[in-house]
Amino acid sequence: MGGRTIGGVTVYLVGAGPGDPGLLTRRGAELLARADVVVHDRLSAAELLDLAPAAAERIDVGKAPQHHRMSQAEINELLVARGRRGQMVVRLKGGDPFVFARGSEEAHALADAGVAYEVVPGITSALAVPASAGIPVTQRFSSTSFTVVTGHEDPASGEGSVDWEALARVGGTLVILMGVGRWPAIAARLLAGGLSPGTPAAAVRWGTRPEQHTTRATLATLGDHPLEAPSVIVVGDVAGERLDWFERRPLAGRRVVVTRSRAQASHLADRLRELGADVVEAPTIATDPPTDGGAALAAALARIAEFDWLVLTSPNGVAATFDPHLPDARALAGVRVAAVGPGTVDALAARRVVADLVPERFVAEGLLAAFPAPPAGGGRVLLAQAAGARPVLAEGLAEAGWQVEVVAAYRTVAVALDAETLDRASTADAVTFTSSSTVDHLVAALGDRPLPAVVASIGPITSATIRRHGHEVDVEAEAHTIEGLVDALVEHLAAPPPA
Repeated sequence: MGGRTIGGVTVYLVGAGPGDPGLLTRRGAELLARADVVVHDRLSAAELLDLAPAAAERIDVGKAPQHHRMSQAEINELLVARGRRGQMVVRLKGGDPFVFARGSEEAHALADAGVAYEVVPGITSALAVPASAGIPVTQRFSSTSFTVVTGHEDPASGEGSVDWEALARVGGTLVILMGVGRWPAIAARLLAGGLSPGTPAAAVRWGTRPEQHTTRATLATLGDHPLEAPSVIVVGDVAGERLDWFERRPLAGRRVVVTRSRAQASHLADRLRELGADVVEAPTIATDPPTDGGAALAAALARIAEFDWLVLTSPNGVAATFDPHLPDARALAGVRVAAVGPGTVDALAARRVVADLVPERFVAEGLLAAFPAPPAGGGRVLLAQAAGARPVLAEGLAEAGWQVEVVAAYRTVAVALDAETLDRASTADAVTFTSSSTVDHLVAALGDRPLPAVVASIGPITSATIRRHGHEVDVEAEAHTIEGLVDALVEHLAAPPPA
């Protein structure tokens, strides 16, 4: 099996949190990283599924209103069957497994079948969603208690077992989960219980996610607004608070496309999400070994002592050079190392190598301008870069008198994108390009679909490729780095999104 069970436990009931993938617990992330099977529901963020190994089986058992992919009995049977096989199963449930979820039913089924399990608590939407909407569920000296209640009861209970009139008399804050479908009846009963029609009320849909939307009204008027599931409804004085930190983030309400390879996209995507963006990950490229399987690179590195300089132009080149061929940095004794850009510098540093030369401008032309003249009698440079990369660096070094050996460290290949991703990408507010290859492949993949309204480029070489395809460049990073690209995009999109 791909995963390793711990102490005989095979099934883990993991709370996925309220929607923001960053709110998954550390324990949950550790288990996902080792899972053989992930059984997930409708509210799980897609990014969470990416934490599981690529080979892990992903089974969607999500329940939507009026539509169930699997009944609860079938889900229980699935967990028992997979657990008995000895597979490491992560049952990923929105929020907390035991807060108005059916985790207890799944736990009972596993226990009755003799299958060992563990419950991993999650951050419940009852607390996280109001907080994201700027609503504190308690406040000192005013709202000193809160009650969490479900509005979605067993249909067999008729009018339900919740005494809404009694809850109206309890005081404090009332947090209602899954209550949109029965809200008119709930509101009427709360009013009948004595709550004032003017009591502040708010409904927060898709809380903690980029598409979060908050409707603020009163107990008497909230039902006049179009309410949709999934929403958390808050009733009480605190619902009138507007500590709107979430919506004030600079990219809140903006959808931004990230085109980097999946292996490299995380830093850019995470930074954009922190700033409030709804990120569409559209990895148009992936990196593969060169067509010779890396034989030429291996042969050149076997005689690395013959060279004066090793030149690397990307983090991918560093990984392809060092990880399989130079595990011991002492092999570079006497050889100086040049790097184009801080990403390459960081990749070298992770392998305990300090770059001897980094240009001020993070492009090939910048490295050429900073590169020293060859010593008397000539010198040799080993240039490890992507197959098909621009020849400007190799040609420029040769013109300066260096003897240059160019080897392909890796090659960039296109990644097929599904129609849903392409549709979301073409209708986004902005797209970010970090290399010419990402431009080439996304434009080809979109076909007749348009690029987003705002096109953002990491630097002049990428910008030139964008223009070659007939598109304008709206944003170009002054510092040709991921941080520089994010800063430039934020400045450009600083105005509020259109209503």
